[in-house]
Amino acid sequence: MFGTVAVNGAVHRLEELRLQDFPSAFFFGAGFFETFLVRDGAPMFLERHLARLRTSLAAHGGCVHGPPAEVLAPAAVREALGRCLEADAALGPGFTGVGKLTAGDGRLLLSFRSLSPNHEHLQRHGRSLDSVEDTCYRRGDRTLQHKSLSYLRQHLHMERMPVFLNEAGEVCEVPNANLFLQLGEVLVTPPVDAPCLPGIIREVLLEAGHVAGLPVVEQPVHLSRLNDARACFLTNSVGLAIAVTHLLGRSLPESLGLAEDTRKLIESAG
Repeated sequence: MFGTVAVNGAVHRLEELRLQDFPSAFFFGAGFFETFLVRDGAPMFLERHLARLRTSLAAHGGCVHGPPAEVLAPAAVREALGRCLEADAALGPGFTGVGKLTAGDGRLLLSFRSLSPNHEHLQRHGRSLDSVEDTCYRRGDRTLQHKSLSYLRQHLHMERMPVFLNEAGEVCEVPNANLFLQLGEVLVTPPVDAPCLPGIIREVLLEAGHVAGLPVVEQPVHLSRLNDARACFLTNSVGLAIAVTHLLGRSLPESLGLAEDTRKLIESAG
């Protein structure tokens, strides 16, 4: 993480932050976060991220103390982001990397980190998904529709990166991304109540309606249908679209081209 941050719009050094300013968020996970791609100093889909953050805060108003409404305004966050980039030579106005918003205890913390070392490799070559996990997701669990700071369930499985299933054997998501599968001539993503996170890039693709000529739809996907997938990719706000070149032992060479077309669409919308 870089050393310059903003708290409710004011620029600080990371070492100036005090744990006692975030007691509920950092000791009890009573808060929410958003991560987004910053390209050449510009945050992608910032308005969508802030809208989702406000939705999560409103849904948990009884236990999470959100920051003031004016702090969550897109213009205010853009201004704070710009001041951070100007204040830190390690960032700079042309910074490309990851921004993170953390909301809790009446504060909005804006921080930055570099892209992961394998970011470019994943975009060019994709990745494999080789396992499933069917013990920790339950259909209709609304807590999984919010990016809570209580992130242990996902973090625990991040290295192995399994496909999460619900109790009915239906596909939900992977630890840090939504899942899209080409089934026949349709691009399918699981519904939010599977459950899965209502991802920002997922939302962009559903609104677009088509990707590479394929209609995009939400529908339940049973584990058995993964054998029928012609292509597959993952979406999140940092990687945008990452091809799944091997899915549970099956090679999916068409995934690379589909993921590349998807990234172009996302970048044009961002």
